[in-house]
Amino acid sequence: MAVKNAMTADFLRSAYGGESMAHMRYLHWSEIAQKEGFPNIARLFKAIAYAEQVHAGNHFNVLDGDIGDHSVTAGGVFGGKKTAENLLGGIMGEEHEVEQMYPAYLEVAKMQGEKEAVRSFTFALEAEKIHAELYKKAKEAAEQGKDFEFKKVYICPVCGHTVLDKLPDQCPVCGAKKDIYKEF
Repeated sequence: MAVKNAMTADFLRSAYGGESMAHMRYLHWSEIAQKEGFPNIARLFKAIAYAEQVHAGNHFNVLDGDIGDHSVTAGGVFGGKKTAENLLGGIMGEEHEVEQMYPAYLEVAKMQGEKEAVRSFTFALEAEKIHAELYKKAKEAAEQGKDFEFKKVYICPVCGHTVLDKLPDQCPVCGAKKDIYKEF
């Protein structure tokens, strides 16, 4: 089912653009973290890049056949410096999504009765809350010259839910079973 309301469609395109940029930015920052001797922070960036790809794909799929050339306005943190600074950029981007972007997009989608957009925005919002907190912890470690300590990062390929070390039996956001989570 295609999106019926232009405003929700615009928000989906904007969110797709922002998530796509975050995906690429986090891959770039992962390489910097690896070079600086932070292999776990590098893995965290890669894992969260995958979650952002999941969000972008969800938003894209909700548009369902909305073929056309569109200008997309999307927020994006730029820069590629030291790992601690890059983590600050990640925190800023995730907090923007959690505090401003997705709450507004969600309200409009609800008001316009766009159920699939509500679902896609909700999935992203819930994952971004986790990402911001993980980046804060990783930044604290990097500022002390230490790597962020964890064994594994798991990402739900349905909604982008992110968890360290121990998988839940099912995703608390979308209900997916733990055996489909992607491990990093």
